Amino acid sequence: MSDWGPVFVAVVLFVLLSPGLLIQPGLLFQLPGNNKQIEFGSTKTNGKAIMLHTLIFFAFYALLILAVHVHIYTG
Repeated sequence: MSDWGPVFVAVVLFVLLSPGLLIQPGLLFQLPGNNKQIEFGSTKTNGKAIMLHTLIFFAFYALLILAVHVHIYTG
């Protein structure tokens, strides 16, 4: 049996938390923005935003995988 839970969680978090997204740039938010503290739908990103989004991604991923035990098994 394969456990697809970690893969699914990683893909969903990546899509939601990417500051510069391929489908629609800045789908949700960019924190900190280039001109404001929070920017929505921005097409530009910066190093601070990438680092902050990476830390948020890691925190949510670790919480969901290690604490909540998200598992999706395929047979």
